[in-house]
Amino acid sequence: QVQLAESGGGLVQPGGSLRLSCAASGIIFEIVTMGWYRLAPGKQRELVATITSRGNTNYADSVKGRFTISRDNSKNTVYLQMNSLKPEDTALYYCNRHLPNPDWWGQGTQVTVSS
Repeated sequence: QVQLAESGGGLVQPGGSLRLSCAASGIIFEIVTMGWYRLAPGKQRELVATITSRGNTNYADSVKGRFTISRDNSKNTVYLQMNSLKPEDTALYYCNRHLPNPDWWGQGTQVTVSS
């Protein structure tokens, strides 16, 4: 049974930073391309960033230059470092594989950017 557990969200002022973590179990983590997604009220789910098993990364234009995705295969964990946060980054953030498996969604972690 695959479990993905996201953590690290919170309330932060504009311009601030947060680091999200996603711990995976039940998969051969090191071979899976992982992604971070976000879901904001009234919007469709957005793929924010992906990282391959080799560490190649891709980002949505909306976060490029501000967010960094990384992974530690020894810990079965993928991270999302978020800097220069904006109010429009407010969302529930999830991890999943690049082509998301509907059975893998976790609870997500809420990020709220507000002054």
